[in-house]
Amino acid sequence: MITKSKNQSSLAPTLMVYIVMGFVDIIGVSTGYVKNDFELDDKMAQLLPSLVFFWFFIFSVPAGILLERFGKKKILNIGMLVSGLSMIIPILIYSLESVICAFVLLGIGNTVVQVAANPLLYDVVSKDKFSSFMSLSQFIKATCSLLGPIIAVFMSVQFGNWKLVFLVYAFITIINILWLSLTPIKETKSVDRVATFSSSFSLLKKRNILLLVIGIFVVVGAEVGMKTNIANLLQGVHNLSLDNASLAISIFFSAQMFGRFVGAISLRFVVVKYFFRISTTLSLIGLFMVLFIPGIWPARIGIFVIGIGTSNIFPLIFSIAAHKLPARVNEISGLMIMAIVGGAIIPPFMGLISSTIGILQSFYVLLIAFGYLLTLSFYSKTS
Repeated sequence: MITKSKNQSSLAPTLMVYIVMGFVDIIGVSTGYVKNDFELDDKMAQLLPSLVFFWFFIFSVPAGILLERFGKKKILNIGMLVSGLSMIIPILIYSLESVICAFVLLGIGNTVVQVAANPLLYDVVSKDKFSSFMSLSQFIKATCSLLGPIIAVFMSVQFGNWKLVFLVYAFITIINILWLSLTPIKETKSVDRVATFSSSFSLLKKRNILLLVIGIFVVVGAEVGMKTNIANLLQGVHNLSLDNASLAISIFFSAQMFGRFVGAISLRFVVVKYFFRISTTLSLIGLFMVLFIPGIWPARIGIFVIGIGTSNIFPLIFSIAAHKLPARVNEISGLMIMAIVGGAIIPPFMGLISSTIGILQSFYVLLIAFGYLLTLSFYSKTS
């Protein structure tokens, strides 16, 4: 049996947690600067995102179990605290070793934040509006992602130190922890069962859940592959400078922010499965523009279209799974966030192809990813 109480007055601090969640996307622009600062090759540079996203595979399911035992808000605050600490390390000590340590802590902290935030949001809003608010939460996350490269470039140009972006992030994280800590939230609790590793992984025996979890793996891997390779693509194929190429990452984030804002409104009226199909189709159209239409402007437009297309796929998949098994949303969240490990696997694979064949050819990996998502969107039981 599940007891549930909606906490509308707690909506604002809960949504603001997604700002901290968005800090993980600084890995995109950081990869370019760290590669340049320490003279790393493409293959080594693309391993850096793995230091962040590998931990989603390790800690997601345990974090999902801890939500039921200790409460979502408490675990969420712990995750934000670890994320905040990770931001301080590169400010105090800047070496390849300290960057690796910071990215590891960022991965662990952000894993916990992502596992806890969505179930907490599920407690705060009504079920029929959850898909819409999931898109809104991702819009907030995308806003932070958009500002990250801009802040990093601003700090680089104005102060000669791009790493000051981490100082801004650490301060915001502290504010979020304090606000959420002071906000009373009555959480959903299961009173007739206890989540375990066995019960969590048993959900993968359900074909619908398994395919959706794979969908999260694919879409996150594709998104991270885009974020960490846009600068390389525009530098290598279109001969832009590092700063100009890094700013182009904001094209992708701007598109995602716009797409999620539209999704937050549209999903109040549009059937989820149709919105899913439209999103995956747009992703493929944008990728075809990047791959097959020469010139910098078709590439920029294609990046923008991919950003719009991918913007709502994660919240769509999560909301589909949550609606299927609302009583097990904590365990589902653990599995879904575990699948974010796709962000640690697909980018290094793209980096390997980039180093051995070419940067443009590495983007063919995304064709397979978006092809799977399009197929999943037409799978009848995802409605």
